[in-house]
Amino acid sequence: MARQRTDLMSLWRAVEQAGSIDNYVEAQLRERGFIIARRETDSMSPRELEAYKKSLREEAAERRRMRSEAWSAYKANHIVHLGEGVYWNDADDWDKWDLDHAEERAAANELPPLDKPKQLAEALGLTVKELRWMAYHRDVTEMIHYRPFTIAKRDGSPRQIWAPLPKLKAAQRWILREIVEKLPVHGAAHGFLPGRSILTNAQVHRDSQIVLKMDLKDFFPTVTFSRVRGVFRRAGYRKQIATLLALICTEAPREIVERQGKTLYVALSQRCLPQGAPTSPAITNTLCLRLDYRLSGLASKLGWRYTRYADDLTFSLPSEHSAAPRQGALLGLTTRIVEAEGFAIHQDKTRVARSGARQTVTGLVVNGPEAPRVPRRLRRELRAALHNLKAGKPLLEGDTPQRLAGFAAFLYMTNPQLGAEMLETLGSLEGRPT
Repeated sequence: MARQRTDLMSLWRAVEQAGSIDNYVEAQLRERGFIIARRETDSMSPRELEAYKKSLREEAAERRRMRSEAWSAYKANHIVHLGEGVYWNDADDWDKWDLDHAEERAAANELPPLDKPKQLAEALGLTVKELRWMAYHRDVTEMIHYRPFTIAKRDGSPRQIWAPLPKLKAAQRWILREIVEKLPVHGAAHGFLPGRSILTNAQVHRDSQIVLKMDLKDFFPTVTFSRVRGVFRRAGYRKQIATLLALICTEAPREIVERQGKTLYVALSQRCLPQGAPTSPAITNTLCLRLDYRLSGLASKLGWRYTRYADDLTFSLPSEHSAAPRQGALLGLTTRIVEAEGFAIHQDKTRVARSGARQTVTGLVVNGPEAPRVPRRLRRELRAALHNLKAGKPLLEGDTPQRLAGFAAFLYMTNPQLGAEMLETLGSLEGRPT
């Protein structure tokens, strides 16, 4: 396989030196003596005519063979086509929507220089053919680069997860590490960022008169292929590279259909960020830079505080704020800004909590000036489960040692001493029947 790739690369270099496939084929035919001088056939004898026709057939066959080889070499070094509904032209090295000084922007963001698809393929450890295969879009296909499964949401409804297969996942991780994580993100964003967490998100909203929580509806599906491509173009890449990067990071929501003994994956809408790809959360963070900037400015102007954790927007009014809260203005203007930025508020999930009630932010209680903490009910349930384990009693339905360890680690984040004690207890009980 490696030898074949080397041969195709050498062949394509020869084609490039000739100026075109036609020029290359013509030169090779002449060099190998396959070009037959055209003559009038009226005066030829039947034997001469047959010999002449045979020579022309041999020339035509050799021309077809050489064109086929040259085309194979072309495809080994060019994308050619990316599937249904995806515009691609190998000759397009400039587009009117590209940044005027794209390379300078990429350098300013400390991104790897990627001018041609072949450079991207090499950076990802792929051939151009493998890159095309990974980025190719089909509305109906028997094979996708993801493994779909569902998990339960907090309300019990199913959430579909699309986990990338190893080769695609490796490519996405490279894009995440070398490109997306280097792009600017607003300070109000706390999800999926080094040094930030649900705890740093909650800390902003301690000791509040009012905590207002809003959700963005259909967050990942709203971030479509064209928007993701725009992220990479603004980062400093031109259309070709931005298109390939966006295709690798997106997939169409699909329905799984069984037909005539075959499993088909049928696209239901346009490509968007799949929930399960390692690149998806980080792409939303940089995509929401202007949204966060505008909402942070609005909150500050009205005397509120603002943070975003993925699709969760949180506003809080500090306890020392003495002016009118202007909650209605905040709600209305936030909705307008969110819609202007291409998202929508999930109205059914908007929640308001005043200081007299329990205020939680990303699962942590933030009432009063003390640090965010795990709800008391969860701590009691965890203690009870550990007590039952020690006593040899069965766990409640749905509880497992792994699940309890997850809760203990959650507790450790806000109360290291208590969390460590519970993790140590679980470790000592590991292997005992439940």
